Amino acid sequence: MPARPGTTTTATPHRTGRTRHRVASALTAAALALVLGGCSSDTTSPSEARADAPKGEALAADRTGSAGKNAGSARPPVDCRKAKCIALTFDAGPGRDTPELLDILEEKDVHATFFLLGRNHVLKYPDVVRRIAAEGHEVANHTWTHRRLDQLDEDGIRDELARTQDAIAEITGEKPTLMRPPQGRRTDEVMAVSRELGLAAVLWSATAKDYSTTDSALIEKRILDQADRDGIILLHDIYDGTVPAVPGIVDELKKRGYTFVTVPELLAPGRAEPGKIYRP
Repeated sequence: MPARPGTTTTATPHRTGRTRHRVASALTAAALALVLGGCSSDTTSPSEARADAPKGEALAADRTGSAGKNAGSARPPVDCRKAKCIALTFDAGPGRDTPELLDILEEKDVHATFFLLGRNHVLKYPDVVRRIAAEGHEVANHTWTHRRLDQLDEDGIRDELARTQDAIAEITGEKPTLMRPPQGRRTDEVMAVSRELGLAAVLWSATAKDYSTTDSALIEKRILDQADRDGIILLHDIYDGTVPAVPGIVDELKKRGYTFVTVPELLAPGRAEPGKIYRP
């Protein structure tokens, strides 16, 4: 409550401590956003994407496209305006454990979004890429060599994204419409090139930092602690502890009432617009 004119107030120590903690937390969050975001920081949430959709727009599973076509053949559309949705995403594959992951997702009837690396991954495992698309998962772009895009000029950015677009299209017949910049780092130049290539950027709201541990129980706990409606989970199917953690994550979140969707389904009836950044 504000002080009356002509009076002074003295904050109690515990209140001062809480205030300093809140300020410090806010500054830390702002600094992190600045570091990761570069000059391009405007993001659109899934709920905003859905609200901005033209009236009468179809849900994702009714559309053509890698996720829409295949997901539509396997299950009816999911309306995340009504359902408690969450998106499971995997970066930096495919790898040796991706087939096992696909077996798990098939058994659990879960569709995910895979942000694939071009060199040493898409080129090395073309049959796995083909299977990802055929089984109703969304195939997306995670660059050619995982270089930080914010450290490249426009030609370098274009090369990292376009080569992966072409490699995936050669295998699946379709170019991705989604990308995830390594470490989430992007600039206005990154987003301008993404727009040119027909790509929207997708960030995340929950991460297990599975690159730093092989403890599957810890990976599971970290994700479950961060899970929320309209969330986007970031995992990597190339690390030893990750795939074994997936069954427990899926089973527990289903118990909590979540419906697993691809990123396009999460945004539907909105569409991911090239050059835009989507984050819960």
